[in-house]
Amino acid sequence: MKYNFVIVGGGSAGCTLASRLTEDPNISVLLLEAGPDYTNFDQVPDDVKLGNNVWRSAYGNHSWGYLATATPRQNDPIIIPRGKTTGGSSSINGQVLFRGIPQDYDNWAEWGNSEWAFTNVLPYFKKLENDLDFPGGDFHGNDGPIPVRRYKREEWLPYFGAFYDACVSVGYPAHPDHNDPETTGVAARPMNNIDGVRMSTALTYLSMARHRMNLTIKGDVLVHRILFDGNKAIGIEAESGGEVFKIDADEVIISSGAIASPQIMLLSGIGPKTHLEEFGITQILDLPGVGENLRDHPAAFVLYRGDSEQPDIDAPNIQIGLRISPQGSTTEADLQISPILMSSEHAPSSVVIESDDFHFGISFALQNALGKGRLRLNSADPAQQPNINYNYLSEPFDRQQMRHGLRMALEIADESPFKEYIIERINPTESDLVSDTAIDDWLLRNVYTQHHSSGTCKMGDSSDPMAVVDQYSHVHGIKNLRIVDASIMPDVIRANTNATTIMIAERVADWIKQGI
Repeated sequence: MKYNFVIVGGGSAGCTLASRLTEDPNISVLLLEAGPDYTNFDQVPDDVKLGNNVWRSAYGNHSWGYLATATPRQNDPIIIPRGKTTGGSSSINGQVLFRGIPQDYDNWAEWGNSEWAFTNVLPYFKKLENDLDFPGGDFHGNDGPIPVRRYKREEWLPYFGAFYDACVSVGYPAHPDHNDPETTGVAARPMNNIDGVRMSTALTYLSMARHRMNLTIKGDVLVHRILFDGNKAIGIEAESGGEVFKIDADEVIISSGAIASPQIMLLSGIGPKTHLEEFGITQILDLPGVGENLRDHPAAFVLYRGDSEQPDIDAPNIQIGLRISPQGSTTEADLQISPILMSSEHAPSSVVIESDDFHFGISFALQNALGKGRLRLNSADPAQQPNINYNYLSEPFDRQQMRHGLRMALEIADESPFKEYIIERINPTESDLVSDTAIDDWLLRNVYTQHHSSGTCKMGDSSDPMAVVDQYSHVHGIKNLRIVDASIMPDVIRANTNATTIMIAERVADWIKQGI
């Protein structure tokens, strides 16, 4: 059978596209996912279904568990959790449905992507959400598939409430809504977690569409490569259960995320010419930007031994966050600073607690880093992981801003009432803080991912040598091939990326329906 669209990757973007495109009964869609597909709620395992203990999800059985280089100073690779089941990373993530600031999208527009200005994308943010706290108004939607709520003050864990109060005491503004375009300061996080259940795109968007006769969903299918007739995509080659097969399509959409999408492109012969030659891959198109421009939010973690009882294993591990710029910064929303439990995905996988004492911490992450990483193949075998190097803190600006972030986190920790919950700081030590040089050394040894990889197939005008897709998500120089996911972001937004990834898919789905 030949499909109108084959979507490679059943994650945040893929589920959204599949649901929206099949609203037209005349469009046939095949959605392929490398991980398992759970067809009803009762089948969904706890690590996917239950969203409060994100460590269990991010480092569990439904993650690709990619290994990556953070900096040359770290001997061991860091783990990059990415979802391997329908819903993709929205099925294992922390459920912070947080938008970037207007300037992020206006920057995209200034860089040759005029359709992505904030005023153009705001309707799609509204379309995807059902905000349970802010009905109506100019900035929130109430009819979308993704429910959004914020924990109320009476639901906050005591140390999280103390962090909030300490931020206010230090002088940071309080705000009820981090998704307001003008927001700054400390607030309850907007979450797509309802009664402890992770409201992934599989449980929301895909559930709306499963009954449609024009949608076929196949799990446990590993796509090897895109197939071409000259410069036109005509289908894919894939493997399932040890069988390799081909599928024909009028159009191929790659929605496999910022790591797997560029890997598939490279395996298919689209990418830097010399790199493809290194692995004996037949070149379809020399497109040097594939795998370049790897963007993320470099993060670090201050670890404390706390004065409290151990929380329940399924206690909410993030409720509160600070979105702020250091004093004197020339940019907005530079940093995210949040108190977290050890059950959070933001507690580095390298941290091992060998006592039964209560431990918790403060995560701080730079939202507008200048440094860029790169993704390359390790092998022409699609089952082998790519080579991922984030190149964190290679720029002096990034180290400077992260030093600010660390000092701001330490200042909050020294403020009442938060400090009453702290017995001792374990990491960094006092010797790690004696100078800027010492702090930089500590940061380079401890920096890790905030789980917001993006940019590896960036969109831009054809005059940009690093652009992979145009602003409508068409791959430059190739017919009938789009990329729709976080990889096309020209730069990472200053917020968690899941809401923006869903918004991108909503926007592109409309263009596809319009024949654009």
